[in-house]
Amino acid sequence: MIDFRAVVAFAIAAALLTLTPGLDTALVLRTAAVEGTAHARFALAGICTGLFVWGSATSLGLTALIAVSAVAYNILRAAGAIYLVYLGIQMWRREHKFAVAAAGPSLTGEPPHRWFARGLLTNLLNPKVGVFYVTLLPQFIPSGGSVIFYSLLYTSIHVVEGIIWLTILTSAVRPLRLWLSRPAVVRALDRGTGAVLIGCGVALAFERRN
Repeated sequence: MIDFRAVVAFAIAAALLTLTPGLDTALVLRTAAVEGTAHARFALAGICTGLFVWGSATSLGLTALIAVSAVAYNILRAAGAIYLVYLGIQMWRREHKFAVAAAGPSLTGEPPHRWFARGLLTNLLNPKVGVFYVTLLPQFIPSGGSVIFYSLLYTSIHVVEGIIWLTILTSAVRPLRLWLSRPAVVRALDRGTGAVLIGCGVALAFERRN
């Protein structure tokens, strides 16, 4: 039998973490503003797929290796830091040669699947996500409960909450698309998001484990 008190407690904790602004929020908001709703949905799908992969790995005990092995953690941390800095520099240096109308096509002309890959890699190459699942999920697994069942259930809840929240953000940006498509605004969004990505990459690179 499912322990609904534990499930509700986790849902509340995960919701609070989902609502906290972070890298995922910045990536989706920027994509919605500059690329459009379709591209933002691909980025959202990539981010949530990454979360599900980490959560599934946790249920199988794979992410415990990241939590306890300094070598495995540092390899993933270095790869994630390099990727975030690279992606941030790309956005900072991006040059836009044409504008779009509200709800029009992507300003950069990039295919949507690239944003799925970026959202996915942003999560998969961040060892903090794996450690988050390893440390948080066990706290809500009731005594005698199936680790695999509850891990997958909690991961699914977290992913659904992420989809709902990021979809709301994407929809909120849509009415402002015409204003957001102005070259000066686009440059500011790209450089702001690029700075966030670079900052997160540098912070990840110099992070010290306790």
